[in-house]
Amino acid sequence: MRFFKLWLVIGAIVATPRASAKVNFDFSNEYNPASIHAEGDQYFIKQVDRLTQDSVHITLHTGGSLGFKSIDHFYAVSDDAVQLADTLAAAMVGIDPIFLLSSLPFLVQNPDQAELLYQIAKPYYQKVFADNNEVLLYASPWPASGIWSKKPVNSKAALAGLKIRTYDKNGTLTFKNAGAAPVNLSWADVVPQLSTGGIAAVLTSADAGASSSFWEHLKNYSAIQYAIPLNMVHMNKDEFDSLNASQKKALLKAAELTDKHNWATVRTRVQENYKQLAAHQVTIHKDLPTPFIMLLQDAAKPTLKDWLKETGDRGQTIIDQFNKRK
Repeated sequence: MRFFKLWLVIGAIVATPRASAKVNFDFSNEYNPASIHAEGDQYFIKQVDRLTQDSVHITLHTGGSLGFKSIDHFYAVSDDAVQLADTLAAAMVGIDPIFLLSSLPFLVQNPDQAELLYQIAKPYYQKVFADNNEVLLYASPWPASGIWSKKPVNSKAALAGLKIRTYDKNGTLTFKNAGAAPVNLSWADVVPQLSTGGIAAVLTSADAGASSSFWEHLKNYSAIQYAIPLNMVHMNKDEFDSLNASQKKALLKAAELTDKHNWATVRTRVQENYKQLAAHQVTIHKDLPTPFIMLLQDAAKPTLKDWLKETGDRGQTIIDQFNKRK
């Protein structure tokens, strides 16, 4: 009888894995601890700690310290080499072209429109992750991308032959069409290339440049309002499914809170960044010549056509809904 009771207890434990044991997950992020993404991820971890009463412990590894860049994250999470990752959406274009949506140049004009676009496209993102054994937890939006440079970039002449880092095929095509010499680089490779003179300018946000002390190399920032791209935080589905019901509910609630937190943060981040830039003698170029902006916008037009061709009905449905509701 005593043996039978013991067997029942053991069976209950096996049937409900991790019901009481503390769970440990690793979380990969290519950006440094001061970045808007790392700060959002730390907020998520705090919410998970609170809502699970510390039964789920997540360790954030910033700066690509686990050896993964954004381009590695999708398969690393799918294969459970790391349980969670914060990934630049455009780095996942090899999985599905839908991930180039948020970085389409000049499609959105402000964070409100960027959030609307994300909400419209979210079911499509979720399906791609689900089809690959992953769960989309939340978005991590960037402030608008601009141009960090050694010399002011505010004209066609300034763009001519400019070795500028881009972060995806949208940027590469746009700046090539505009006369520059774009180089598509992962974030981890940007500062080394600046240090060696491999590039003279960087397409990224004021926030990314500030968190990496770009002022040590570049003293100009052109606020072209190019795009408000997304990072996405995704998790291995097997690991998520192994949690008990209350832990799953807590993670999803933490993700919901972090989504709201991140979109609220991105709306105020630019002014904070500009104060940092001014304190380090970076010249911010806001009122850029109209012909220069029109040059970039015209150069960017093929990106939307290409994206719609690659995504088909899905892409057209998203764009139609966005144009109707924005």
